[in-house]
Amino acid sequence: MARRAATVTRTGTARPQANPLRAGLRLEKVPEPACIVVFGATGDLTHRKILPALYNLRRVGLLPPETTIVGFARRPYTDEQFRVDLKEAVSQHSRVPLQDAIWDDFAAGIFYQQGEFHEPEAYRRLSQRLDELSASRGTRDNRLFYLATPPSLGPTIIEQLGHASLDAEGRTHGWSRIVIEKPFGQDLDSARQLNRDVQRVFRESQVYRIDHYLGKETVRNLLVFRFGNGIFEPIWNRRYVDHVQITVAESLGVEGRGPFYEEAGATRDILQNHMMQLLSLVAMEPPIAFDADDLRNEKLRVLRAIDADWTEERITRDVVRGQYGPGWVGGKPVPGYREEPKVAKDSTRETFVALKLHVQNWRWADVPFYLRTGKRLAKPATEISVQFKQPPLALFKGLRADPEPNLLALRIQPDEGILLRFVAKVPGLGLDVRSVNMDFTYGSSFVSDAPEAYETLLLDAMLGDASLFTRADEVEAAWAVVTPIDRAWEAWDQGGQRPAFPNYAAGSWGPEEADRLIERDGRRWRRL
Repeated sequence: MARRAATVTRTGTARPQANPLRAGLRLEKVPEPACIVVFGATGDLTHRKILPALYNLRRVGLLPPETTIVGFARRPYTDEQFRVDLKEAVSQHSRVPLQDAIWDDFAAGIFYQQGEFHEPEAYRRLSQRLDELSASRGTRDNRLFYLATPPSLGPTIIEQLGHASLDAEGRTHGWSRIVIEKPFGQDLDSARQLNRDVQRVFRESQVYRIDHYLGKETVRNLLVFRFGNGIFEPIWNRRYVDHVQITVAESLGVEGRGPFYEEAGATRDILQNHMMQLLSLVAMEPPIAFDADDLRNEKLRVLRAIDADWTEERITRDVVRGQYGPGWVGGKPVPGYREEPKVAKDSTRETFVALKLHVQNWRWADVPFYLRTGKRLAKPATEISVQFKQPPLALFKGLRADPEPNLLALRIQPDEGILLRFVAKVPGLGLDVRSVNMDFTYGSSFVSDAPEAYETLLLDAMLGDASLFTRADEVEAAWAVVTPIDRAWEAWDQGGQRPAFPNYAAGSWGPEEADRLIERDGRRWRRL
């Protein structure tokens, strides 16, 4: 049966309206009216993710009608030109078809402010515009600043917001918050400096560092799966778990983002943020309460417990980097990384990384965590698989083949769901056993469509719920794990120990060294 969404009146009280909250968002209330200022409003992120997410929130009644959006960028757009541009983008990228009546109402609250990111005068004009819109549209001086810009512009924008006093809260009774996209820094030192830059202007409680993976429905469900069921937590430890694998595989290449990827690589783009967050959610202890600080405290403890004593010998043994060459993906030939536009012909930037980690605490000591991520792999797949230990005594001897170990696989994308593998008897007069799967999929179990990650995270930021956002100390702890590896590679490259790239073909599952990494321990990567 459809549930009814709510809208907010000018007095802030919620009243039910038609239109179901069919996306199943976990939040039950609607945020206060606010003005959302998007820096980099003419860029790809705004068009593909941010505006479609805001439109869909408005469509299901989760944004009050007073909500106002101000795009800030360099191009000389008028308000109307900006609205036309965004309508085309939302039509193309929204997860549901655009409805003209809803769009017209939504677009009435969209405005554009031209300015250079480094000019104080542009922020003075922005401040004046926001005051005018707050008075005319009733946004109550609530302001959410979203940095949809290259990371290099972040410190400049933050500094200018401070100079213009746009960071201040309580001018009347409003709040100010800032959303910062990843990558948050390029290494541990730059992340620390960026945190200092941000905290000179905003309090930590105002800062929302966004990692869109944390907004995915199946990632959020991981918390419910672990702490909402009594049957798994007792065996979620070193006594029963043999090892954990986390895979983030992409079949796409760099998609025209050569300059960005030449700076980032797989380590900074995926490993430091997405994969460290997934690992912390798998390994964390139950929080005292389901709130932002308790959740992030437990994730931080996991990150700090990772053995990050990366000697050269250990990096050589437990870390594999790769770069894709030409190959075939989806039945079509694709170029190698060095043949991509704006990529150096002798680039040593990694497009694949696999490594073995240990979380050295009482729950997980001696349990290896195997992580791998790469571009141009055989298929797109993100999965966490927990493999359990074999029974202590093999009772069923003399079988044609030993059954596979019990396994729990949490599929994050695509085909979101959970798979449990266990052993069962094969029907017949004899005693033969075989591994079988119990498979749950979201698509077949729930008729509601899941919200996009940005819908969840934008709504959370407007509600002031930081549970799914990373804290300053979390970011630094994740960089502390990854930075020594990156620095060792850079030193080796500069010292003449350049890797023999490319070392895997596009359309494969990565370099052979990654297979040897896990097979050396008597294990193998799960087939996806």
